[in-house]
Amino acid sequence: MMSAELFAVCALEDIPNRRAVPYVLGRRNETGDVVPWPIFILRWGRNVRAYENRCPHRDTHLDWDRGEFLDADGTRIQCGKHGALFDLGTGQCVDGPCLGKGLTPVDVTIDAEGDICLIGVDLVEEDDFDSGQGAE
Repeated sequence: MMSAELFAVCALEDIPNRRAVPYVLGRRNETGDVVPWPIFILRWGRNVRAYENRCPHRDTHLDWDRGEFLDADGTRIQCGKHGALFDLGTGQCVDGPCLGKGLTPVDVTIDAEGDICLIGVDLVEEDDFDSGQGAE
């Protein structure tokens, strides 16, 4: 039985309180190829959540401006393409064209050193991922 591995993405302090920060990581798909995997991590206090940066309505990135994911009040995730609103804690759509659907959650935890870590994802180190870019 395989144990869930942790992959440190950033320090808790790297994400401002009540904000979200995008990351593009390298992930292996079903065929073993390394592909870009856009996610974002939300923080409020010591609570963190992560989701794939993909709207369930039209499969587009959510940020309405680079790295901007929250509505004007900072209380919901807002899709910049269609205006859909999502609950911060659950990722469920609460208003908009994808009502009843939700964001794809990514399991995260804060480790003993204060790093935000993804849990149980087959990721590739950034250098390996970068070397796969531009291959013909």
